[in-house]
Amino acid sequence: MACLHYGKNVLRRSLMHHPLLYAAQGVRYRKLEVILTTTIDKLGRAGEMVKVAPGYFRNHLMPKLLAVPNIDKFAHLIREQREIYQAKEVEEVKVVSKTEELSMKEYEAAANRLASAKLNIRKFIIEGKGNELHDPVSKEEILAEVARQLQVQIEPENLQLPTPLSSLGEYKVPLRLPKSIPKPAGDEWTLNIKIRKR
Repeated sequence: MACLHYGKNVLRRSLMHHPLLYAAQGVRYRKLEVILTTTIDKLGRAGEMVKVAPGYFRNHLMPKLLAVPNIDKFAHLIREQREIYQAKEVEEVKVVSKTEELSMKEYEAAANRLASAKLNIRKFIIEGKGNELHDPVSKEEILAEVARQLQVQIEPENLQLPTPLSSLGEYKVPLRLPKSIPKPAGDEWTLNIKIRKR
C-alpha cells in the first residue's frame, strides 16, 4: 500500500513539472470567465463578469446569446452598449413623468366638465302613460351622448347605472373616477342628466 501511495506522488510530481500535462490536469475543474448579456437568476445581472463551467457556457449560455466570452473586444462592446442604453432609459423616465402630469390635467379638466355640464336627452314617451319612456335610456346611450355633447370619452365601468332610466326628469348618475382626481365640493362625482320629451 505504501508503494502505491508513493507511485501516485511521483506521478503528480512529474505532472507538475511538465507544462502540457499540468494544463490538462485541471480541465475538469476549470471555470470560464464570461460576460452576461442578460440578467439570469442565481447567476448575475447583465454586464457582470461571472465564472461558469465550460460546458454550461458552450451548451446553454452561448447558443441562446445569454453570455459572451470575457475577451477584450466583447468587454469593450458590452461597456459601450451599457452606456448607450443607460442614457436612453434616463430620457424615457423624464418623458413618462411629463406625459403622466399632462394626462392627469386632462382627466381633471374632463371630470370638471362632466360635473358642471347637464346632459340633455330627448326620448319618445308612451301615450297615456304619463312620463314613462317608450324605450328606457341605457348606459350605452348615455356614454354615446356624453361623447357627442361633452366631447369626453368615459369607460362603461366608470358610469354607475344599475338599471336603465325609464321616465322623464332629472337624474344624478354617480361616476367612478380615479382617486388621484380631487373630488368637487360634493361628496362624489356625478353626471347630471335631463331626459325630455321629443
